[in-house]
Amino acid sequence: MYGNSIKSIAIGSFDGIHQGHQALINQVEAVVIVERNGGYLTPGYKRCLSVKQPCFFYHFEYIKALSAKAFVSKLKEDFPQLETIVVGYDFGFGYKKEGNTILLKTLFDGEVIVVEEVKSENISVHSRTIKKYLTEGNIKMVNQLLGRSFMIGGQVISGQGLGKKELVPTLNLNVYDYSLPKEGVYATRTKIGEVWLPSVSFLGHRVTTDGSYAIETHILDKDIGAIFGSVWIEFIAFIRDNKKFDSLDALKQVIGDDIIEAKKMMALL
Repeated sequence: MYGNSIKSIAIGSFDGIHQGHQALINQVEAVVIVERNGGYLTPGYKRCLSVKQPCFFYHFEYIKALSAKAFVSKLKEDFPQLETIVVGYDFGFGYKKEGNTILLKTLFDGEVIVVEEVKSENISVHSRTIKKYLTEGNIKMVNQLLGRSFMIGGQVISGQGLGKKELVPTLNLNVYDYSLPKEGVYATRTKIGEVWLPSVSFLGHRVTTDGSYAIETHILDKDIGAIFGSVWIEFIAFIRDNKKFDSLDALKQVIGDDIIEAKKMMALL
C-alpha cells in the first residue's frame, strides 16, 4: 500500500499525454498509469515528464486478472484517503474490461468524474489517431492533437562514420519502445544537456549505404563535438520521404537542400 494522503486521481494508459489526457489530469492530485510494453507515443516513466503531478504505475500484467470490484478495492487500499476518481468517457477496467464508467460509480463510494470526448478542430483526440498521423508523417496534426511537439529520447551510439567524413556530422540514437514517425527527413530541435538546438533529423533505412535502420540528427550551424549519453529530438515538420540516391555526392547535395528547408521551417534564414 502506498503511504500517501492523495484524495483525487486520474486513471488511464495516458499514452502521449495528449490534450484529452490533460483534460483529466488537470483536475487531480495524482496520475495512475496502466503500463503495457512498447509501441508508445510516450513510453514508461517519460510520461511523468509531461505532467506536474506524481505518477503511480500499475503494470497491466499484474492487474489484468482483477475483477472490476477487486480493482476498485485496490485503488482504495493504495490511496486510503481517496475521494475522487477522474476517467475518460470510454474507460474500461477489471477482467476483460468488464467494468465501465457506470459500474465505477456504483463500486466507488466517492465522486467519479467522467470527462467527455475531447476534440481539436472537430477531430477526436485519441492516441490511436495520433499514431495514424505519425505513420503518415503528418507532424502538424500529431503536434496539434498532442498539444505540444512530439518527442523521442535515446542514447547516442556509434554510426557508420560516413557522416562526418563524406556527408554532414550527425548524432546516431538508439531508441526503444516508441511509435516512430514515417521514414524520412524532418525539421527538428535536439536537446543536448539542457539546451535545445535547431536540427534536421533522419529516421529510416539507409537505402543509399548499408540498408540498416537509423535515427540520426544533425545540429544546424554549430560544431557540438563529441556527445555521449541521452539526447531528445522534438519534431517540428516533415521535409521529405526517405529516398535512395545513386551516389554519396547526390545524397550530400540533397542533405544540403534539407538543411535549407529546415531553416526556413524554423525561420532561421
